Amino acid sequence: MPTVLVVDDEKDLRDLIVLNLEREGLECLEAADGLEAIEMVLRHRPDLILLDLMLPHKDGISVFRDLREDSRTSAIPIMILTARGKLEERIAGLEIGADDYVVKPFSPKELMLRVRNLLRRTLSAASSDVVEVDVFRLDKSNLKFHLDGEVINLTSTEFKLLLCLTEAPGLVKERAELLQKVWGYNDLIQTRTLDTHIKRLREKLGAHGRRIETVRGFGYRILPLAQASSPS
Repeated sequence: MPTVLVVDDEKDLRDLIVLNLEREGLECLEAADGLEAIEMVLRHRPDLILLDLMLPHKDGISVFRDLREDSRTSAIPIMILTARGKLEERIAGLEIGADDYVVKPFSPKELMLRVRNLLRRTLSAASSDVVEVDVFRLDKSNLKFHLDGEVINLTSTEFKLLLCLTEAPGLVKERAELLQKVWGYNDLIQTRTLDTHIKRLREKLGAHGRRIETVRGFGYRILPLAQASSPS
């Protein structure tokens, strides 16, 4: 049974979220502040974190960054819950690497849909074994990515995106296909954040990042090593 950690200092809202998650058959953990959240994540390693940004003791952005910088927790998907509803702020949340973003007040139905989509794409990525494409090695059992033998920390979304691109090296993946496979749905925020995640993925791949090619008006593809310029 997947485990979800709900991090919010508003007990009534936390109780409501937990109630709906448990109705979905999910196991729930709770934290009321940032320090408790980090402690719970390290102790229980949940499958998904619902993280409010406005938290006592340690704010949500700091919690998020700490979890992403720790190799033990960097692959755990994180959905941000916040009252900050401006488009720019939502995009900013996704740009720092959040896997999804829900603005308060939200409907329980919408939240559960997003939770199911996020868990489905994360857990399905771990359902098989290993994909190897030249110097890339993607281990689906633990969401670990090895580049030429070195472990590179990717978020669960970055891992799934790279996995989609490496399914058929050299072939173009349409934006709509990537959005559906990685995010589970297609809307303005996800369309714009696709480009942001591609940018972050290129950065993490270092010299190999140039192999992710933009096909204007269509999508992206990853070039086989033989077709790409030799990394310096």
